[in-house]
Amino acid sequence: MPSASAGRPTAPAATTAVRPTSAASPVAGLPAWLTGKDLEVMPTQEEEEIALTFDCGSDAGGAASILATLGATRTAATFFLTGAFVDRYPGIARQVAAGYRIGNHTTSHVSLTTLDDAGVRTQVTAAQQQILAVTGVDPRPWFRFPNGDRDSRTIADVNRSGYAAIRWTVDTLGWKGTSGGQSVATVRERVLAAARPGAIVLMHLGANPDDGTTLDAEALPGVIAALAARGYTFVDLDTMLGQ
Repeated sequence: MPSASAGRPTAPAATTAVRPTSAASPVAGLPAWLTGKDLEVMPTQEEEEIALTFDCGSDAGGAASILATLGATRTAATFFLTGAFVDRYPGIARQVAAGYRIGNHTTSHVSLTTLDDAGVRTQVTAAQQQILAVTGVDPRPWFRFPNGDRDSRTIADVNRSGYAAIRWTVDTLGWKGTSGGQSVATVRERVLAAARPGAIVLMHLGANPDDGTTLDAEALPGVIAALAARGYTFVDLDTMLGQ
């Protein structure tokens, strides 16, 4: 994990959230404060904590580079896997699960707001079974909505399946590729502009389907170095559970 060797983060003190105290939840295994919401910022008692998260719902074009960078810098991260991804790339899925925290990203990356409650449960529980069968790791309690599409009903459905919904503080937009007007520089600058205590950064493991670029993978070394220079350390989402 990069050391906080260059002072405190530049975000103002007012942005620092304090981790809520534990309370009983109607959902087994979930703290009450994690239910009924799609969390955009981690409550943190350490001003320098930030979470890098990677969605794995398409191909694995950036996987080798991203895993090499995280390994070389000893950087914690959380990966959200779809069932389709683990079935298509079982070796990569096992590699990810062996070294990093994983979460559930549904079976087929469908927008859950288009489904009824039974359909939502199927997408979530089937993915859980696929991920567990391939990696041997239970993705609970972390879940991310495909495309960020959610409402109070689908959040409640996900909670009832034992998951806390995790959104993001900043989307790098690296997934848009150069054909979508992005670059390694824009990815890096978006992250740095949004950096704050408890920030959740959304990146993607795959390549842009049109131009084949893997901007998040290419930008990752610079992102890590720049955030570490500001005094940030990197945590996975389990830090919110006190683990």
